[in-house]
Amino acid sequence: MAATAIPLCVDLDGTLIRTDVLHESTLALARQEPLALLSIPGWLSRGRAPLKHAIAARVTIDVATLPYNADVLAIINEARDAGRPVILATAAAPQFAAAIASHLGLFDAVISSDATTNLSGAAKADRLVERFGDRGFDYIGNDHVDAAVWDKARRAHVVGGRRSLHKRAAASGAEVHPIASPSHAGRAFLRAVRPVQWLKNLLVFVPLLAGQKLGEPALFLDAVLAFVAFSLTASSVYLVNDLLDLDADRRHHRKAARPFASGALPVATGVLAAPALLAAGILVGLLLAPMFLAVLGSYIVLTGLYSFWLKRHVIVDVILLAGLYTLRIIAGSAATGIAPSFWLLAFSQFIFFSLALVKRYTELRLKDDDGGILAGRGYYARDLPVLMALGASSGMMAVLVLALYIESPATAALYAGRAWLWLIPPTFLYWVARLWMKTHRGEVHDDPVVFAARDRQSLLIAGILGIIFVAAAGNWRVW
Repeated sequence: MAATAIPLCVDLDGTLIRTDVLHESTLALARQEPLALLSIPGWLSRGRAPLKHAIAARVTIDVATLPYNADVLAIINEARDAGRPVILATAAAPQFAAAIASHLGLFDAVISSDATTNLSGAAKADRLVERFGDRGFDYIGNDHVDAAVWDKARRAHVVGGRRSLHKRAAASGAEVHPIASPSHAGRAFLRAVRPVQWLKNLLVFVPLLAGQKLGEPALFLDAVLAFVAFSLTASSVYLVNDLLDLDADRRHHRKAARPFASGALPVATGVLAAPALLAAGILVGLLLAPMFLAVLGSYIVLTGLYSFWLKRHVIVDVILLAGLYTLRIIAGSAATGIAPSFWLLAFSQFIFFSLALVKRYTELRLKDDDGGILAGRGYYARDLPVLMALGASSGMMAVLVLALYIESPATAALYAGRAWLWLIPPTFLYWVARLWMKTHRGEVHDDPVVFAARDRQSLLIAGILGIIFVAAAGNWRVW
């Protein structure tokens, strides 16, 4: 057979796309029909093909935003330029296979699973041999299950850098052509759990600082355990959020680079890691007072409500985000037994509401959705002035609470040099005003906490505020 007549057969999951359609469609089912997840064991008991068919009959996925493998697309285009037929040969459900083929417009035919046959491994090899003959086709695959197909192929294109996979492909007798896909799964997982966001969990130390008990070892250890428990739990929540937000993230100019959205990390990894991290966080929480575990449980419930429902409700979402910040302070109080003051809770509500609005304002301002709506959130571009007004005024209210706190009787008992504290309102006022000015200019990207941790002026202001509190507590005399 002439080389130009030999068809190029291309696998889908992990090959043409850097994800798995079954995993993607199952997540879509969780979003669109969550109660249908209870039927999965029954569908699976009849086989993988009936499972795929049942899920595909109930959900749709946005094939235009899937993470396609540019190297595989280049080989496909090269084959088409040479006049070779190109076949999409996949174990995915026919609805998804046809939609992807139609979107790309690169395939001459589609061979896929049906309601009874899972077209994978030996079943796929038999189908291709039946149609093209033994050694009558080239095949691009990415997994050991594809070895049965390479055994019958003329040429084996191997996606991925696993040595064992290349060795097995070479044993098939086919001519092996590697398609290197550098794997940085560890780095991608670290990005997915977002350790930089653990900065928020430092709020559990605030009751110790406010109560001037940071130097007590037993209480400090309790706060450290609370920090670890919240960090593990928060990372679990971040994984769940990213899995549920796949479609919205892929349409976002920057979030499309997140590990799950880009395909750098398998969806299955997130599904397995999220409950493991959650369990680890709860186990650490068991080492603390029962009240802390109750607060941690509240955090889990509220973040669940946010992920599945409340994040799509305008203003409710930012109020809840502000509440989750404050909940970390309450968790620190529960872990250490130091009750939070009225002033601390009032200040936290106003400042965190302002920060949550910074996050939404930034997302909305930087969006590139032609429809004028922030995907998955319900905000419109015309809402920007309202968000700015609400966020800036809430920040000013936080400064006002600080000023009122300075003259409260509780402050006189804690700070012998209370006059120093009057340097705090103007300093904090400058930080809030500058934050919103930079937000309006588009110089804050997504999360204000991360911005503050990387911004030199914010770090300098934090240092100045720390010195002021120390001076007030120590009653430094300068006159």
